[in-house]
Amino acid sequence: MTTLFLTVYFALFSVLSIFGLHRYFITYLYAKNKGRKPEAAPFESIPENELPFVTVQLPIYNERYVAPRLIEAVSRLEYPKDKLEIQVLDDSTDETTAIVRELVERYQREGFQMVLIHRENRSGYKAGALNEGLSQMRGSLVAVFDADFVPTADFLKKTVPHFIGRPKIGMVQVRWDHLNRDFSLLTQTQSVFLDGHFMLEHTARNRSGRFFNFNGTAGIWQRECIQSSGGWHCDTLTEDLDLSYRAQLAGWQFIFLNDVVSPAELPVDLNAFKTQQHRWAKGSIQTARKLVPVILKSKFPLKVKVEALFHLCANFGYVCMLLVSILMPFSIYLRHHLHWGRLFIVDVPFFLSATFSVTFFYCYSQREIYADWLSRLKYLPFNLALGIGLSVNNSKAVIEALFSQRGEFTRTPKYAVIKKGDLWKGKIYRGRLDFVSFVELALAIHFTIAVLYAFQQKLYLSLPFLMIFQAGYAYTALLSFYQSEKFSHFLPLLRFSPQTTDK
Repeated sequence: MTTLFLTVYFALFSVLSIFGLHRYFITYLYAKNKGRKPEAAPFESIPENELPFVTVQLPIYNERYVAPRLIEAVSRLEYPKDKLEIQVLDDSTDETTAIVRELVERYQREGFQMVLIHRENRSGYKAGALNEGLSQMRGSLVAVFDADFVPTADFLKKTVPHFIGRPKIGMVQVRWDHLNRDFSLLTQTQSVFLDGHFMLEHTARNRSGRFFNFNGTAGIWQRECIQSSGGWHCDTLTEDLDLSYRAQLAGWQFIFLNDVVSPAELPVDLNAFKTQQHRWAKGSIQTARKLVPVILKSKFPLKVKVEALFHLCANFGYVCMLLVSILMPFSIYLRHHLHWGRLFIVDVPFFLSATFSVTFFYCYSQREIYADWLSRLKYLPFNLALGIGLSVNNSKAVIEALFSQRGEFTRTPKYAVIKKGDLWKGKIYRGRLDFVSFVELALAIHFTIAVLYAFQQKLYLSLPFLMIFQAGYAYTALLSFYQSEKFSHFLPLLRFSPQTTDK
């Protein structure tokens, strides 16, 4: 029985190691191909009569704090007004609709071709709203921005030229930047996650001829690409990932511009962040269920198919991480009790391949983006701990995707919080606390007991492994409780700043 237990334990660690080694491969692909920068004619060299008509879609649902900021930013886009249409796709059920209607009417008086398309129901959620706008739009190109984004004025000038004279280009995606990166430890850690995904993963996949995906926002599509690929589907929670793969399987080409950025607001509420991660994880597995058979039967090269499998199935790593978390303390106890102490040495290569690769991956991405990247390395241990702490939340998403239907599209609350000191607690749209946080707390206690046992038994080699897991689960659990509206009134002495009420 003990042998079977340890076999399962090391098998799970082996799977994690494979995912870890894949990060080294992505980093290699990036380094090999980063010089293959997409080229396009300068915007100023294109005659105005050859510029395509562009529609900008702004899907919004109950975004009273950030919707005005988005609409104002889009109104500053540098593009001929007679060739620019702005659709505010509003599914809101609160005062957001009145706020955006007033803004739309103001910009209409100023000569903008801006329209408000308000739906009385959320049929199809975001995908449904985008399809509604698609059926009414005039542009041959369509850019999409979520409510938390603040596109730069030159966005269209830097993306539209890539479509000129290239009819097979279906979509251009730009890299996300972070408006409130310095707000808190949580936002700093999130920025590291996203920097690695965009700078290394997207660049490596796109420039090496693999598939990559539109991220739901800060990108621009050719209308014909969307329509010929079947339009926006609402049978997964990641309609962007789904359409991206369907379009590329149909032969459309995508471009990623890692030197063009679109700033966005990161979630400051851990419960909201977990909701976002849950949606992304569940949606990616739903998309995998839907499209992996199609990918495997396609005529694309094996290297493209293999990378697509790693991409779409990456969240299975969280399930392995959760199972390893449950088994690790028992494994240490069993090996010590049976005097199999030398087997602790086996943990080292597994741990390094599964976790050091993550640190290397994100360290490399910081170096590629920031001149002061060395000062940002201090966030990497928190990055690793948060990744572990998310394993319960994201494992739940994976299991739901495997055994249930699509589910509700739950958007990520945003509060127009940019700099340190901005208040957000007490505002509406709070992230929800669920049983996941209680499981995280139980695992934090689980590892605390294991740390005490290892210290008592002088198993010092095990302590670093145990403590990083302990920190990850303790952080996600305790911060979730602290930031929860339900529990905040039980913790008046722990509040670091006064709260405002905006209900």
